[in-house]
Amino acid sequence: MTEQSPEMGKNLSRWRLILGAEAEQQLDSFDQAGHGALTAEERIMDEALAAIYDDTGGGSGNSGQSGGAGGRGAGNGQSAPRLSKWLGDVRSFFPEDIVSIIQNDAMERKGWKQLLFEPEVLSQVKPDITMVGTLMALKGKISEKTKETARQLIQAVVDDLVRRLEQDIRRAVTGALNRRQHSPLPSLSGIDWKRTIQRNLKHYDSTRRQMIPEKFYYFDRARRSHEWKVIVDIDQSGSMAESIIWASVTASIFASMPALDTRVVAFDTSVVDLTEQCANDPVDMLFGIQLGGGTNIDKSVAYCEEFIEEPKKTLFILISDLYEGGSQARLVRRMREMRESGVKTLCLLALSDEGKPFYDKHLARQLTRDGTPSFACTPALLPALVEGALKGQDLNELVTRLGIQMDQ
Repeated sequence: MTEQSPEMGKNLSRWRLILGAEAEQQLDSFDQAGHGALTAEERIMDEALAAIYDDTGGGSGNSGQSGGAGGRGAGNGQSAPRLSKWLGDVRSFFPEDIVSIIQNDAMERKGWKQLLFEPEVLSQVKPDITMVGTLMALKGKISEKTKETARQLIQAVVDDLVRRLEQDIRRAVTGALNRRQHSPLPSLSGIDWKRTIQRNLKHYDSTRRQMIPEKFYYFDRARRSHEWKVIVDIDQSGSMAESIIWASVTASIFASMPALDTRVVAFDTSVVDLTEQCANDPVDMLFGIQLGGGTNIDKSVAYCEEFIEEPKKTLFILISDLYEGGSQARLVRRMREMRESGVKTLCLLALSDEGKPFYDKHLARQLTRDGTPSFACTPALLPALVEGALKGQDLNELVTRLGIQMDQ
């Protein structure tokens, strides 16, 4: 057999990592020169992968033992006693996006969720939005000694999401509200040229061909208190975990803006008002979420209606997969009446970076036909939607213009 090139050896090493220890003998037969032998670093990577994907029990991270044919797959072995070291190895030798995938596979495939109850283990976990969803689902089982570590992990994810969203949301809200009223305070950058010209046309001097303004008009850029009310109504269904995290962060940004009076509600078959926690700390708010349970959307919308004082100055955002356990007919009627009163209404079937949601298509179509756009939305598009709502734009037209697909 001809000698393989170093590039061929690298490819064989990659296949060895993908296929596991069972493939080593077969791959060696193609690699007489030994180019594909795993390096010390790759051996550590292989042990980390074996702990999750080999059908060996994988608990000890020993990739050299094999218990069956078929290579890497979902095993059912016991939890690894050296999980902290395993997590450290994974974070050291794999790219960040791959780390998240391996961590989540470890939780789902190997039943290691219970090990998140130990602070020394949790401290090694890479913070990501999926892991926060897992902690939210398990929070009732987390011991007091682990809660502070869990809070730190969740805080890291929340801080990252705030950095991604805050600037765009603040710009959208202030951009929509700043040019509403006028101010007598002089500022060249704040001159409303259109209004100034219109009001001073009578002072046009035809001889000089000049207009001599008698009075200038300026935009008022001061923040006004509670100019709009924003109500965020969040479905606590287990499938909505990622949407809940994004919604909580978004609501906390809304709550920090004096121009908005923000109300945050979460629901399953009961309704929980999280407004106070949202205003103080979005992490507290996430700890107040209880994933799972039934769903009564109509009941939550009825509760939210109590806080609508000026319909034409209210934005209502329902975040739900619309699998209603209460009365669908009453919910449709309630949403229609809310919109007809002047409230700007949106239904986000999912608020996430990726993936298509599972949702009740029939109910989504009904709400859309009644004037409440119902669609999945990436967080990046949310600021434009909020700005359009506050400016009084037609939200169905705006959604179409943004290229968002709705169920018609």
